[in-house]
Amino acid sequence: MYTFVENLAALLQERDIKPSYPRIKVLEYLVTKKNHPTVDLMYQELVKEMPTLSKTTVYNTLSLLLKASLVRVINIEDNETRYDATMSDHGHFKCETCGKIFDFPVNMLGLDPKSLERFKICEKNVYFKGVCPSCLDQH
Repeated sequence: MYTFVENLAALLQERDIKPSYPRIKVLEYLVTKKNHPTVDLMYQELVKEMPTLSKTTVYNTLSLLLKASLVRVINIEDNETRYDATMSDHGHFKCETCGKIFDFPVNMLGLDPKSLERFKICEKNVYFKGVCPSCLDQH
């Protein structure tokens, strides 16, 4: 039986990406943490385990993963790029108090507005902002 890391390495190889240790660790972080991290957050966490890791390696790895459709970019705020390894259709809710981002199910097929029928839609995103239940309970 394959271990989780071996499965990630095989997944990278299937997408013609050399499964180097840093690439596997970046993908593993995204798949297991599900915290919609920024590059800075990923780098800060991964450099603890890989002291020679550079932020450039994280950026380059994310670029490869994006091209291979293994991750997606989330831009809820204009000045903040986050990453998500859940590729199935879903929406995102960002708590304006604690900053956490939560996934929620969305029927994307029901979001095709008739006024865009002559347009080619390349990407669909649903973003909500507000206050999460944990933060609401603290007030």
